[in-house]
Amino acid sequence: MSNELLSPAEMSEADRLTIAAGPTDGIDLMRRAGEAVAAVVLKRYPAATHVHVLCGPGNNGGDGYIVARILAGSGVGTTIWASGTPRPESDAALAAAQCPVKPRPLSDFAAEAGSIVVDALYGAGLSKPLSGDAAKAVDTATALRLPVVAVDLPSGVSGASGQILGKAFRAEVTVTFARKKPGHLLLPGRERCGEIVLADIGIGDGIIAQLAVSTFENVPDLWLREFPVPAVDAHKYKRGHVGVFSGGPGATGAARLSALAAARSGAGAVTVLPPANAMQVNAAHLTSIMLRKADDSVDVDAFIGERRPSAFVLGPGFGVGEKTRKFALALLTSGEQRDTSTRIDGLVFDADAITSFREAPDVLFQASRQPDAPALVMTPHDGEFARLFPGIADDVATSKLARARLAAARANAIIVYKGADTVIAAPNGLAAINRNGAAWLATAGSGDVLSGIIAGLLAQGMPAFEAACAAVWIHAEAGSRFGPGLIAEDLPRALVPVLRELVEARTGAL
Repeated sequence: MSNELLSPAEMSEADRLTIAAGPTDGIDLMRRAGEAVAAVVLKRYPAATHVHVLCGPGNNGGDGYIVARILAGSGVGTTIWASGTPRPESDAALAAAQCPVKPRPLSDFAAEAGSIVVDALYGAGLSKPLSGDAAKAVDTATALRLPVVAVDLPSGVSGASGQILGKAFRAEVTVTFARKKPGHLLLPGRERCGEIVLADIGIGDGIIAQLAVSTFENVPDLWLREFPVPAVDAHKYKRGHVGVFSGGPGATGAARLSALAAARSGAGAVTVLPPANAMQVNAAHLTSIMLRKADDSVDVDAFIGERRPSAFVLGPGFGVGEKTRKFALALLTSGEQRDTSTRIDGLVFDADAITSFREAPDVLFQASRQPDAPALVMTPHDGEFARLFPGIADDVATSKLARARLAAARANAIIVYKGADTVIAAPNGLAAINRNGAAWLATAGSGDVLSGIIAGLLAQGMPAFEAACAAVWIHAEAGSRFGPGLIAEDLPRALVPVLRELVEARTGAL
């Protein structure tokens, strides 16, 4: 699997394990990295008048010296601007010694229009703000609008968090090695990377497997083996039954969006559960979706006993308050009194279901920890996350990835921390970062559709983490393909071609 994301520490360990296993040594890895970057520069910028290679004192700078040697040997005008001197007898020092281009001090960096910058200053391992001559080099390249090719990661972007440390280059292309890093996918760093080229430098899959990586890019390879495909003898209840709670007469649309998305994602039956005074307005808009009154927990309990739903969505348009809390806790504790034939497999709490517990989050978390509680998936955006996890959200020095993990562990739930860089995290530390979204999804009702997709996949027996990851990717892919003009009502139908391709891929892999 090549969708693992390596932290800077894990990448260093991968280097160490590769060297220890032999016969590859450190300078071999450095040469391969430099060759990969030089190949990108020569291919993408054949008309460049000059290439300025900015080299730091560490291994990233060592890569840069090799890039400069190859470019100069290819007849490209090349200047090295060095920040410090590599440590004696290090691989970077050896690379510098073998480079015929003599470095000039980074403090004197100057460039001309039409030239290219190769940023080999600090890469993914930077842990403090970019300052001094390096920061001035960023300003110079930015002012001249020079194309930048970054080695591993644009200097100034944290490889662990994607945060901008002081200033950072904005690359047109970033060449990274073995595996991507979280900083390539998390905002705002992702916007500074440009196109990401993943280069093989000889760190094998067996080495990566030894790292026991727990962070992944959210792509179908991560969850496709769990993606549900109906058996030839399936009937509607074999494909799962989803219940979606509706708000009152003036707040029914969100539930219907969730319900339609659950049905489109493959659930065999979907029932909208409104209060009695919203039955008529829902009935006027529903055809294939069933309808049943749910004024209180007695109604809900009767529905569960009679119709045996597999999953529920609670929150979209439902309202904030005591009733929402009661319904949520009743669903979470429903397994205590039920046999396995009527036990709920999964719950999706979004919007009002999350906000309703802002004054008493531990009540929710305690219920989700009960042995018989259904798998819980919560889908907060930034504001909802801050309401439910104020202590975690307030720690701005912590990455979005780390915050999602902390929240998942605290809530004993799958956390879908929404945004342009949605993070999906599980209580056991597994996490995935999504990258295929688009701004078109920033429209009212989009999140309601996402909740429905998750519930539809849960109802079909997909494990909660994989269901959440799949739903986020499918939702984003559908929105990206639809493009401008997208509104939430378009999304359920836009799922169809995406789902068809996934089913074909899944059946082809069986």
